[in-house]
Amino acid sequence: MSQFAWDSDVAEEAQPPLAPAAEAATMALSVDEFSALEERIVRAVNLVRNERAARAAAEERAARAEVALHEHTPLVEKLQNEVKALRVERDQVRQRVERLLKQLDALEL
Repeated sequence: MSQFAWDSDVAEEAQPPLAPAAEAATMALSVDEFSALEERIVRAVNLVRNERAARAAAEERAARAEVALHEHTPLVEKLQNEVKALRVERDQVRQRVERLLKQLDALEL
């Protein structure tokens, strides 16, 4: 541990002291860098906040759509059954009409 303390003392002694103007420029640069970093962090936080809100809204819409789907499933099944029944009825009517037309054709001969 004393070796590390000695190394830091040597490193401090090896660097020439900064002039007050150079130190102020370095400090200003650090403040500018810090401000830029702060802005990036604020933008990242806002982005995460907006994405979380969008995700929550999407999850809510999905949940409502799922509920609506479950509510409409019986109606869809009922309508499908009605369509099948109407198709069967249509086929029966078509067959009857074809028989009647054949009978009319037979009378004309």
